[in-house]
Amino acid sequence: MATSGGEMSMCTPAFVSRVLRGRWFVVFASMVVMAASGTGYIFALYSKELRSTMGYDQQTLSKLSFFKDLGGNVGVVSGLVQQVAPTWAVLLIGAGMNLAGYLMIYLALAGRTAAPPVWLMCLYICVGTNSLTFSNTGALVACVKNSPESRGHVIGLLKGLVGLSSAMYTQLYLAIYGDDAKSLVLLIAWLPAAVYVFFVRTIRVLPYARRRDGEDQPFFCFLYISITLASYLLVMNVVQKQVQFTHAAYVVSATALIVILFLPLGVVIRTEYKAATMLDHSLQQPPAIAVETPTATKESSDVSYSSQPLCGGGCGGFGCVTNMFKPPALGKDYSIMQALVSVEMILLFVISVFGIGGTLTAIDNMAQIGQSLGYPAKSINTFVSLISIWNYAGRVGAGYISEILLARYKFPRPLVLTAVLLVSCVGHLLIAFGVPQSLYAASVIIGFCFGAQWPLLFAIISEVFGLKYYSTLFNFGAVASPLGAYVLNVLVAGRMYDAEAARQHGGVAVAGDKICKGVACFKLAFLIITAVTFAGALVSLVLVWRTRGFYKGDIYAKFKVDPAVAVGRSNGGVEAVKGTMASAPAEGEQEEKRSKKDSVSEG
Repeated sequence: MATSGGEMSMCTPAFVSRVLRGRWFVVFASMVVMAASGTGYIFALYSKELRSTMGYDQQTLSKLSFFKDLGGNVGVVSGLVQQVAPTWAVLLIGAGMNLAGYLMIYLALAGRTAAPPVWLMCLYICVGTNSLTFSNTGALVACVKNSPESRGHVIGLLKGLVGLSSAMYTQLYLAIYGDDAKSLVLLIAWLPAAVYVFFVRTIRVLPYARRRDGEDQPFFCFLYISITLASYLLVMNVVQKQVQFTHAAYVVSATALIVILFLPLGVVIRTEYKAATMLDHSLQQPPAIAVETPTATKESSDVSYSSQPLCGGGCGGFGCVTNMFKPPALGKDYSIMQALVSVEMILLFVISVFGIGGTLTAIDNMAQIGQSLGYPAKSINTFVSLISIWNYAGRVGAGYISEILLARYKFPRPLVLTAVLLVSCVGHLLIAFGVPQSLYAASVIIGFCFGAQWPLLFAIISEVFGLKYYSTLFNFGAVASPLGAYVLNVLVAGRMYDAEAARQHGGVAVAGDKICKGVACFKLAFLIITAVTFAGALVSLVLVWRTRGFYKGDIYAKFKVDPAVAVGRSNGGVEAVKGTMASAPAEGEQEEKRSKKDSVSEG
């Protein structure tokens, strides 16, 4: 595989196999999958089509929005499936559900089936968005377990691409179908399913190898590329509002979008090329130090994923209940039941109901808010795109910045979450009082704060409760947001909007294209949402207090190695060290090592 100059060749089956089986390609594949998994955030783009075609009033749209959020956040089933089935099975289930749910909505909108009752449309959209929990679980959990010391980077990056998804879908559907909201629903039916199937065999959990110094550099390359992608989408959004694009121009812009999205593949190839070159050099110059096989230690059991009873170690029913209320120390591997009944999980649940529920209400009603305040249609589309782009900025910023603050200053992630909730109150107040031209700023604040809450929530769950049952626990953490959205969106905002619209139309119930006009349509609802979000910030301070000691320590200590016990290299070039499971080589490296030994012996 080595050339005469000692350089590695990229044009060999062994190198291609190394790239496709390496953990960096898992990250790249997960990035593309997550970029296709934000279909739940473009409801505002086709909600007006549902209102006009199906004759729905605002409360019915709010019900559909609730079931959309319910499906997109209740991922307990996908988490449990991930515990017992391979990742490829999780992704295939997600592909089938996405195609089935959104395709039925498209057929109803296009008039190719009889108009379904509201409950059936709710079921369709719930199934379609629930597919996203399968893709999220498969991709996110695999990457977090492959890179536990960089989980802030991983979660921020992957969830950030979900935030950009709606802006990307807007560009793609304009290039493929033109300005047709019904065709947008068709696009989100087949495209995510196709992406999941394409990458179904490449996303998986690999044996954990400890991070060497500088080994997380590709994450920053991915970050810069994702910032380029977000900047491109922002520029295109502004330009397309000022210039009348032809269909050919939309095709060119969508092509450039796809090229930028796939740039991380170049980073993957370069990183694997450097690793393969280093491995080749190490094989030609064996280390002159003793090799000792690492033995199992107490610390290694901490990061082991061997099976235990889900309730925490008891065998019988009474023992299970007893152990459920005897959790380990924070940071150790909690069982599912131990985590669910813990005070920390209850606090996170309440924070999600109050915080994410309020921002979800604002996002789902942004089109109606813009209409009620008299903004033109182009501005309303701009609000949706701004929310998408700043949703991305919040996710990536919260993930990377909170990781830096934690690593350098021991600044606890729950306190960052408190700050995000307080900032989101400003956005809610701007909507409530209808300050002229303030909806642009409100969409930026709401988008950023909504995005920032997700990586913080998921990272806190992984740190406090361990990674053993992370695929199930982080989905339990997400269940709270649709509950908050139902109360605040359907019972508060939806009812108050319809009541005000009925008053404006002489007491007649509002349906179809009859809309509410003026600040009063959403004022009281968003004052209530502001108060609820502020209460969520106060609750988050309780979580800060309970976890203060945990975050003052080194929360990644069990994944690190004491330099004094390093004993050389074994197992194909990966450092074998006492006190860690990091001695297993990455998948594909053993095959690489064997092929290199053969080439050296032949030479």
